Amino acid sequence: MIGILVTGHGHFATGLTSSVNLIAGNPEHYEMVDFVQEYSVDDLTRELNAAMDRLSDCDGILVFADLAGGSPFKTAVEVGMGRNQRVEVVGGTNLGMIIELSMARGFITEMDDLVNMAVNTGKDQVVHFEMKVHKDEPEGDGI
Repeated sequence: MIGILVTGHGHFATGLTSSVNLIAGNPEHYEMVDFVQEYSVDDLTRELNAAMDRLSDCDGILVFADLAGGSPFKTAVEVGMGRNQRVEVVGGTNLGMIIELSMARGFITEMDDLVNMAVNTGKDQVVHFEMKVHKDEPEGDGI
């Protein structure tokens, strides 16, 4: 199974994980690393390495970061490059991505397929609701 690692600024990872657990249950082979205010990039590097070590028995690691190009994203890329297993990093993570991918890992084993699914699901989850009011009666005095 491909492991999932969620990271991001502040308590993004623990907050997102709390929602995943509520909606879909506790996923297997799943780690989270927050980049809290007290952390330096060195602290983040240490924590990401430790989380990836805990996923070392997986067939690869799919990292979900909050912002593409942010410190958690860049650090995950750097840490992942030095590993003996395949590590892919996706930025711009949302809850829908994590839930769908967490469940899909049970039957989709190819990393490329999961990465493409994550990106497509992430895009599909961004929608805009626009309220439109339709009047059945023509405007007038009402009499």
